[in-house]
Amino acid sequence: MNRDLLRQIWVSVSAVLCVYGTLLGIGVIGTRVEESSGGALAADATLLAPGGPAFSIWSVIYLGLFSYTVWQWLPANKTAPRARAVGWLAGVSMLLNAAWLLVTQVGWIWVSVAVIAILALTLGLIVRRLTTIPATGLVERVVVDGTFGAYLGWVSVATCANVAAAGDNSGWSFGALADQVVAVVVIAAAAGLGVLFAQQFGGRLAIAGAAGWGLAWIAVARLTDAPDSTLVGVAAIVAALLVVAAALLLRRHAPVGGRIA
Repeated sequence: MNRDLLRQIWVSVSAVLCVYGTLLGIGVIGTRVEESSGGALAADATLLAPGGPAFSIWSVIYLGLFSYTVWQWLPANKTAPRARAVGWLAGVSMLLNAAWLLVTQVGWIWVSVAVIAILALTLGLIVRRLTTIPATGLVERVVVDGTFGAYLGWVSVATCANVAAAGDNSGWSFGALADQVVAVVVIAAAAGLGVLFAQQFGGRLAIAGAAGWGLAWIAVARLTDAPDSTLVGVAAIVAALLVVAAALLLRRHAPVGGRIA
């Protein structure tokens, strides 16, 4: 079988399995994520859990992944350098997303941390490859760069929340104030990662926007819901602004092909 055709089929099958995982995660054929793993991943479970509405970003990401799956089937893209560069990894990212949803269904919270960490690394590799090969037009920038940029930005914040959920589920606590300080340190690390992404990937707005979105909803949750923490909430607001500001400042130095995302 032609390798390009095999890659296209791989992406499509991965997309179907990703949809299956999503149906599990939203409770259509399984338990909703926030109710799985003993509630460890609920919006009010830890100091680093984003507020519930934050997860609506998955609708945008899934739409983008569907659009990407269609895009890579277009005749002009079958042998395109970018399709070849990221197609296999794109499929891996969708399978990892489904795997994360599956392991949370059975309560394997620390396994979910490993899965989401590998997913974040995979997405980083995808965006790195997209950065080295310029996009050929606006549609490609939005569908390909925008999708995987938002995917990476959100997952980078979600990884922090996932680690916090696993730790809390394992009974980790350093005391009320110390837990807040640790949460602020993690948020600072997430902000630093966002700045690093801006530097490495030319100030891509999709990455910064999605990461900023996640951080902003951590702020909303801590300032308006339990467990409440003004310290963590303010830190998350500052982090969100820093990530977006870094992308805007570094955007002027981005290659033209990378500026949309």
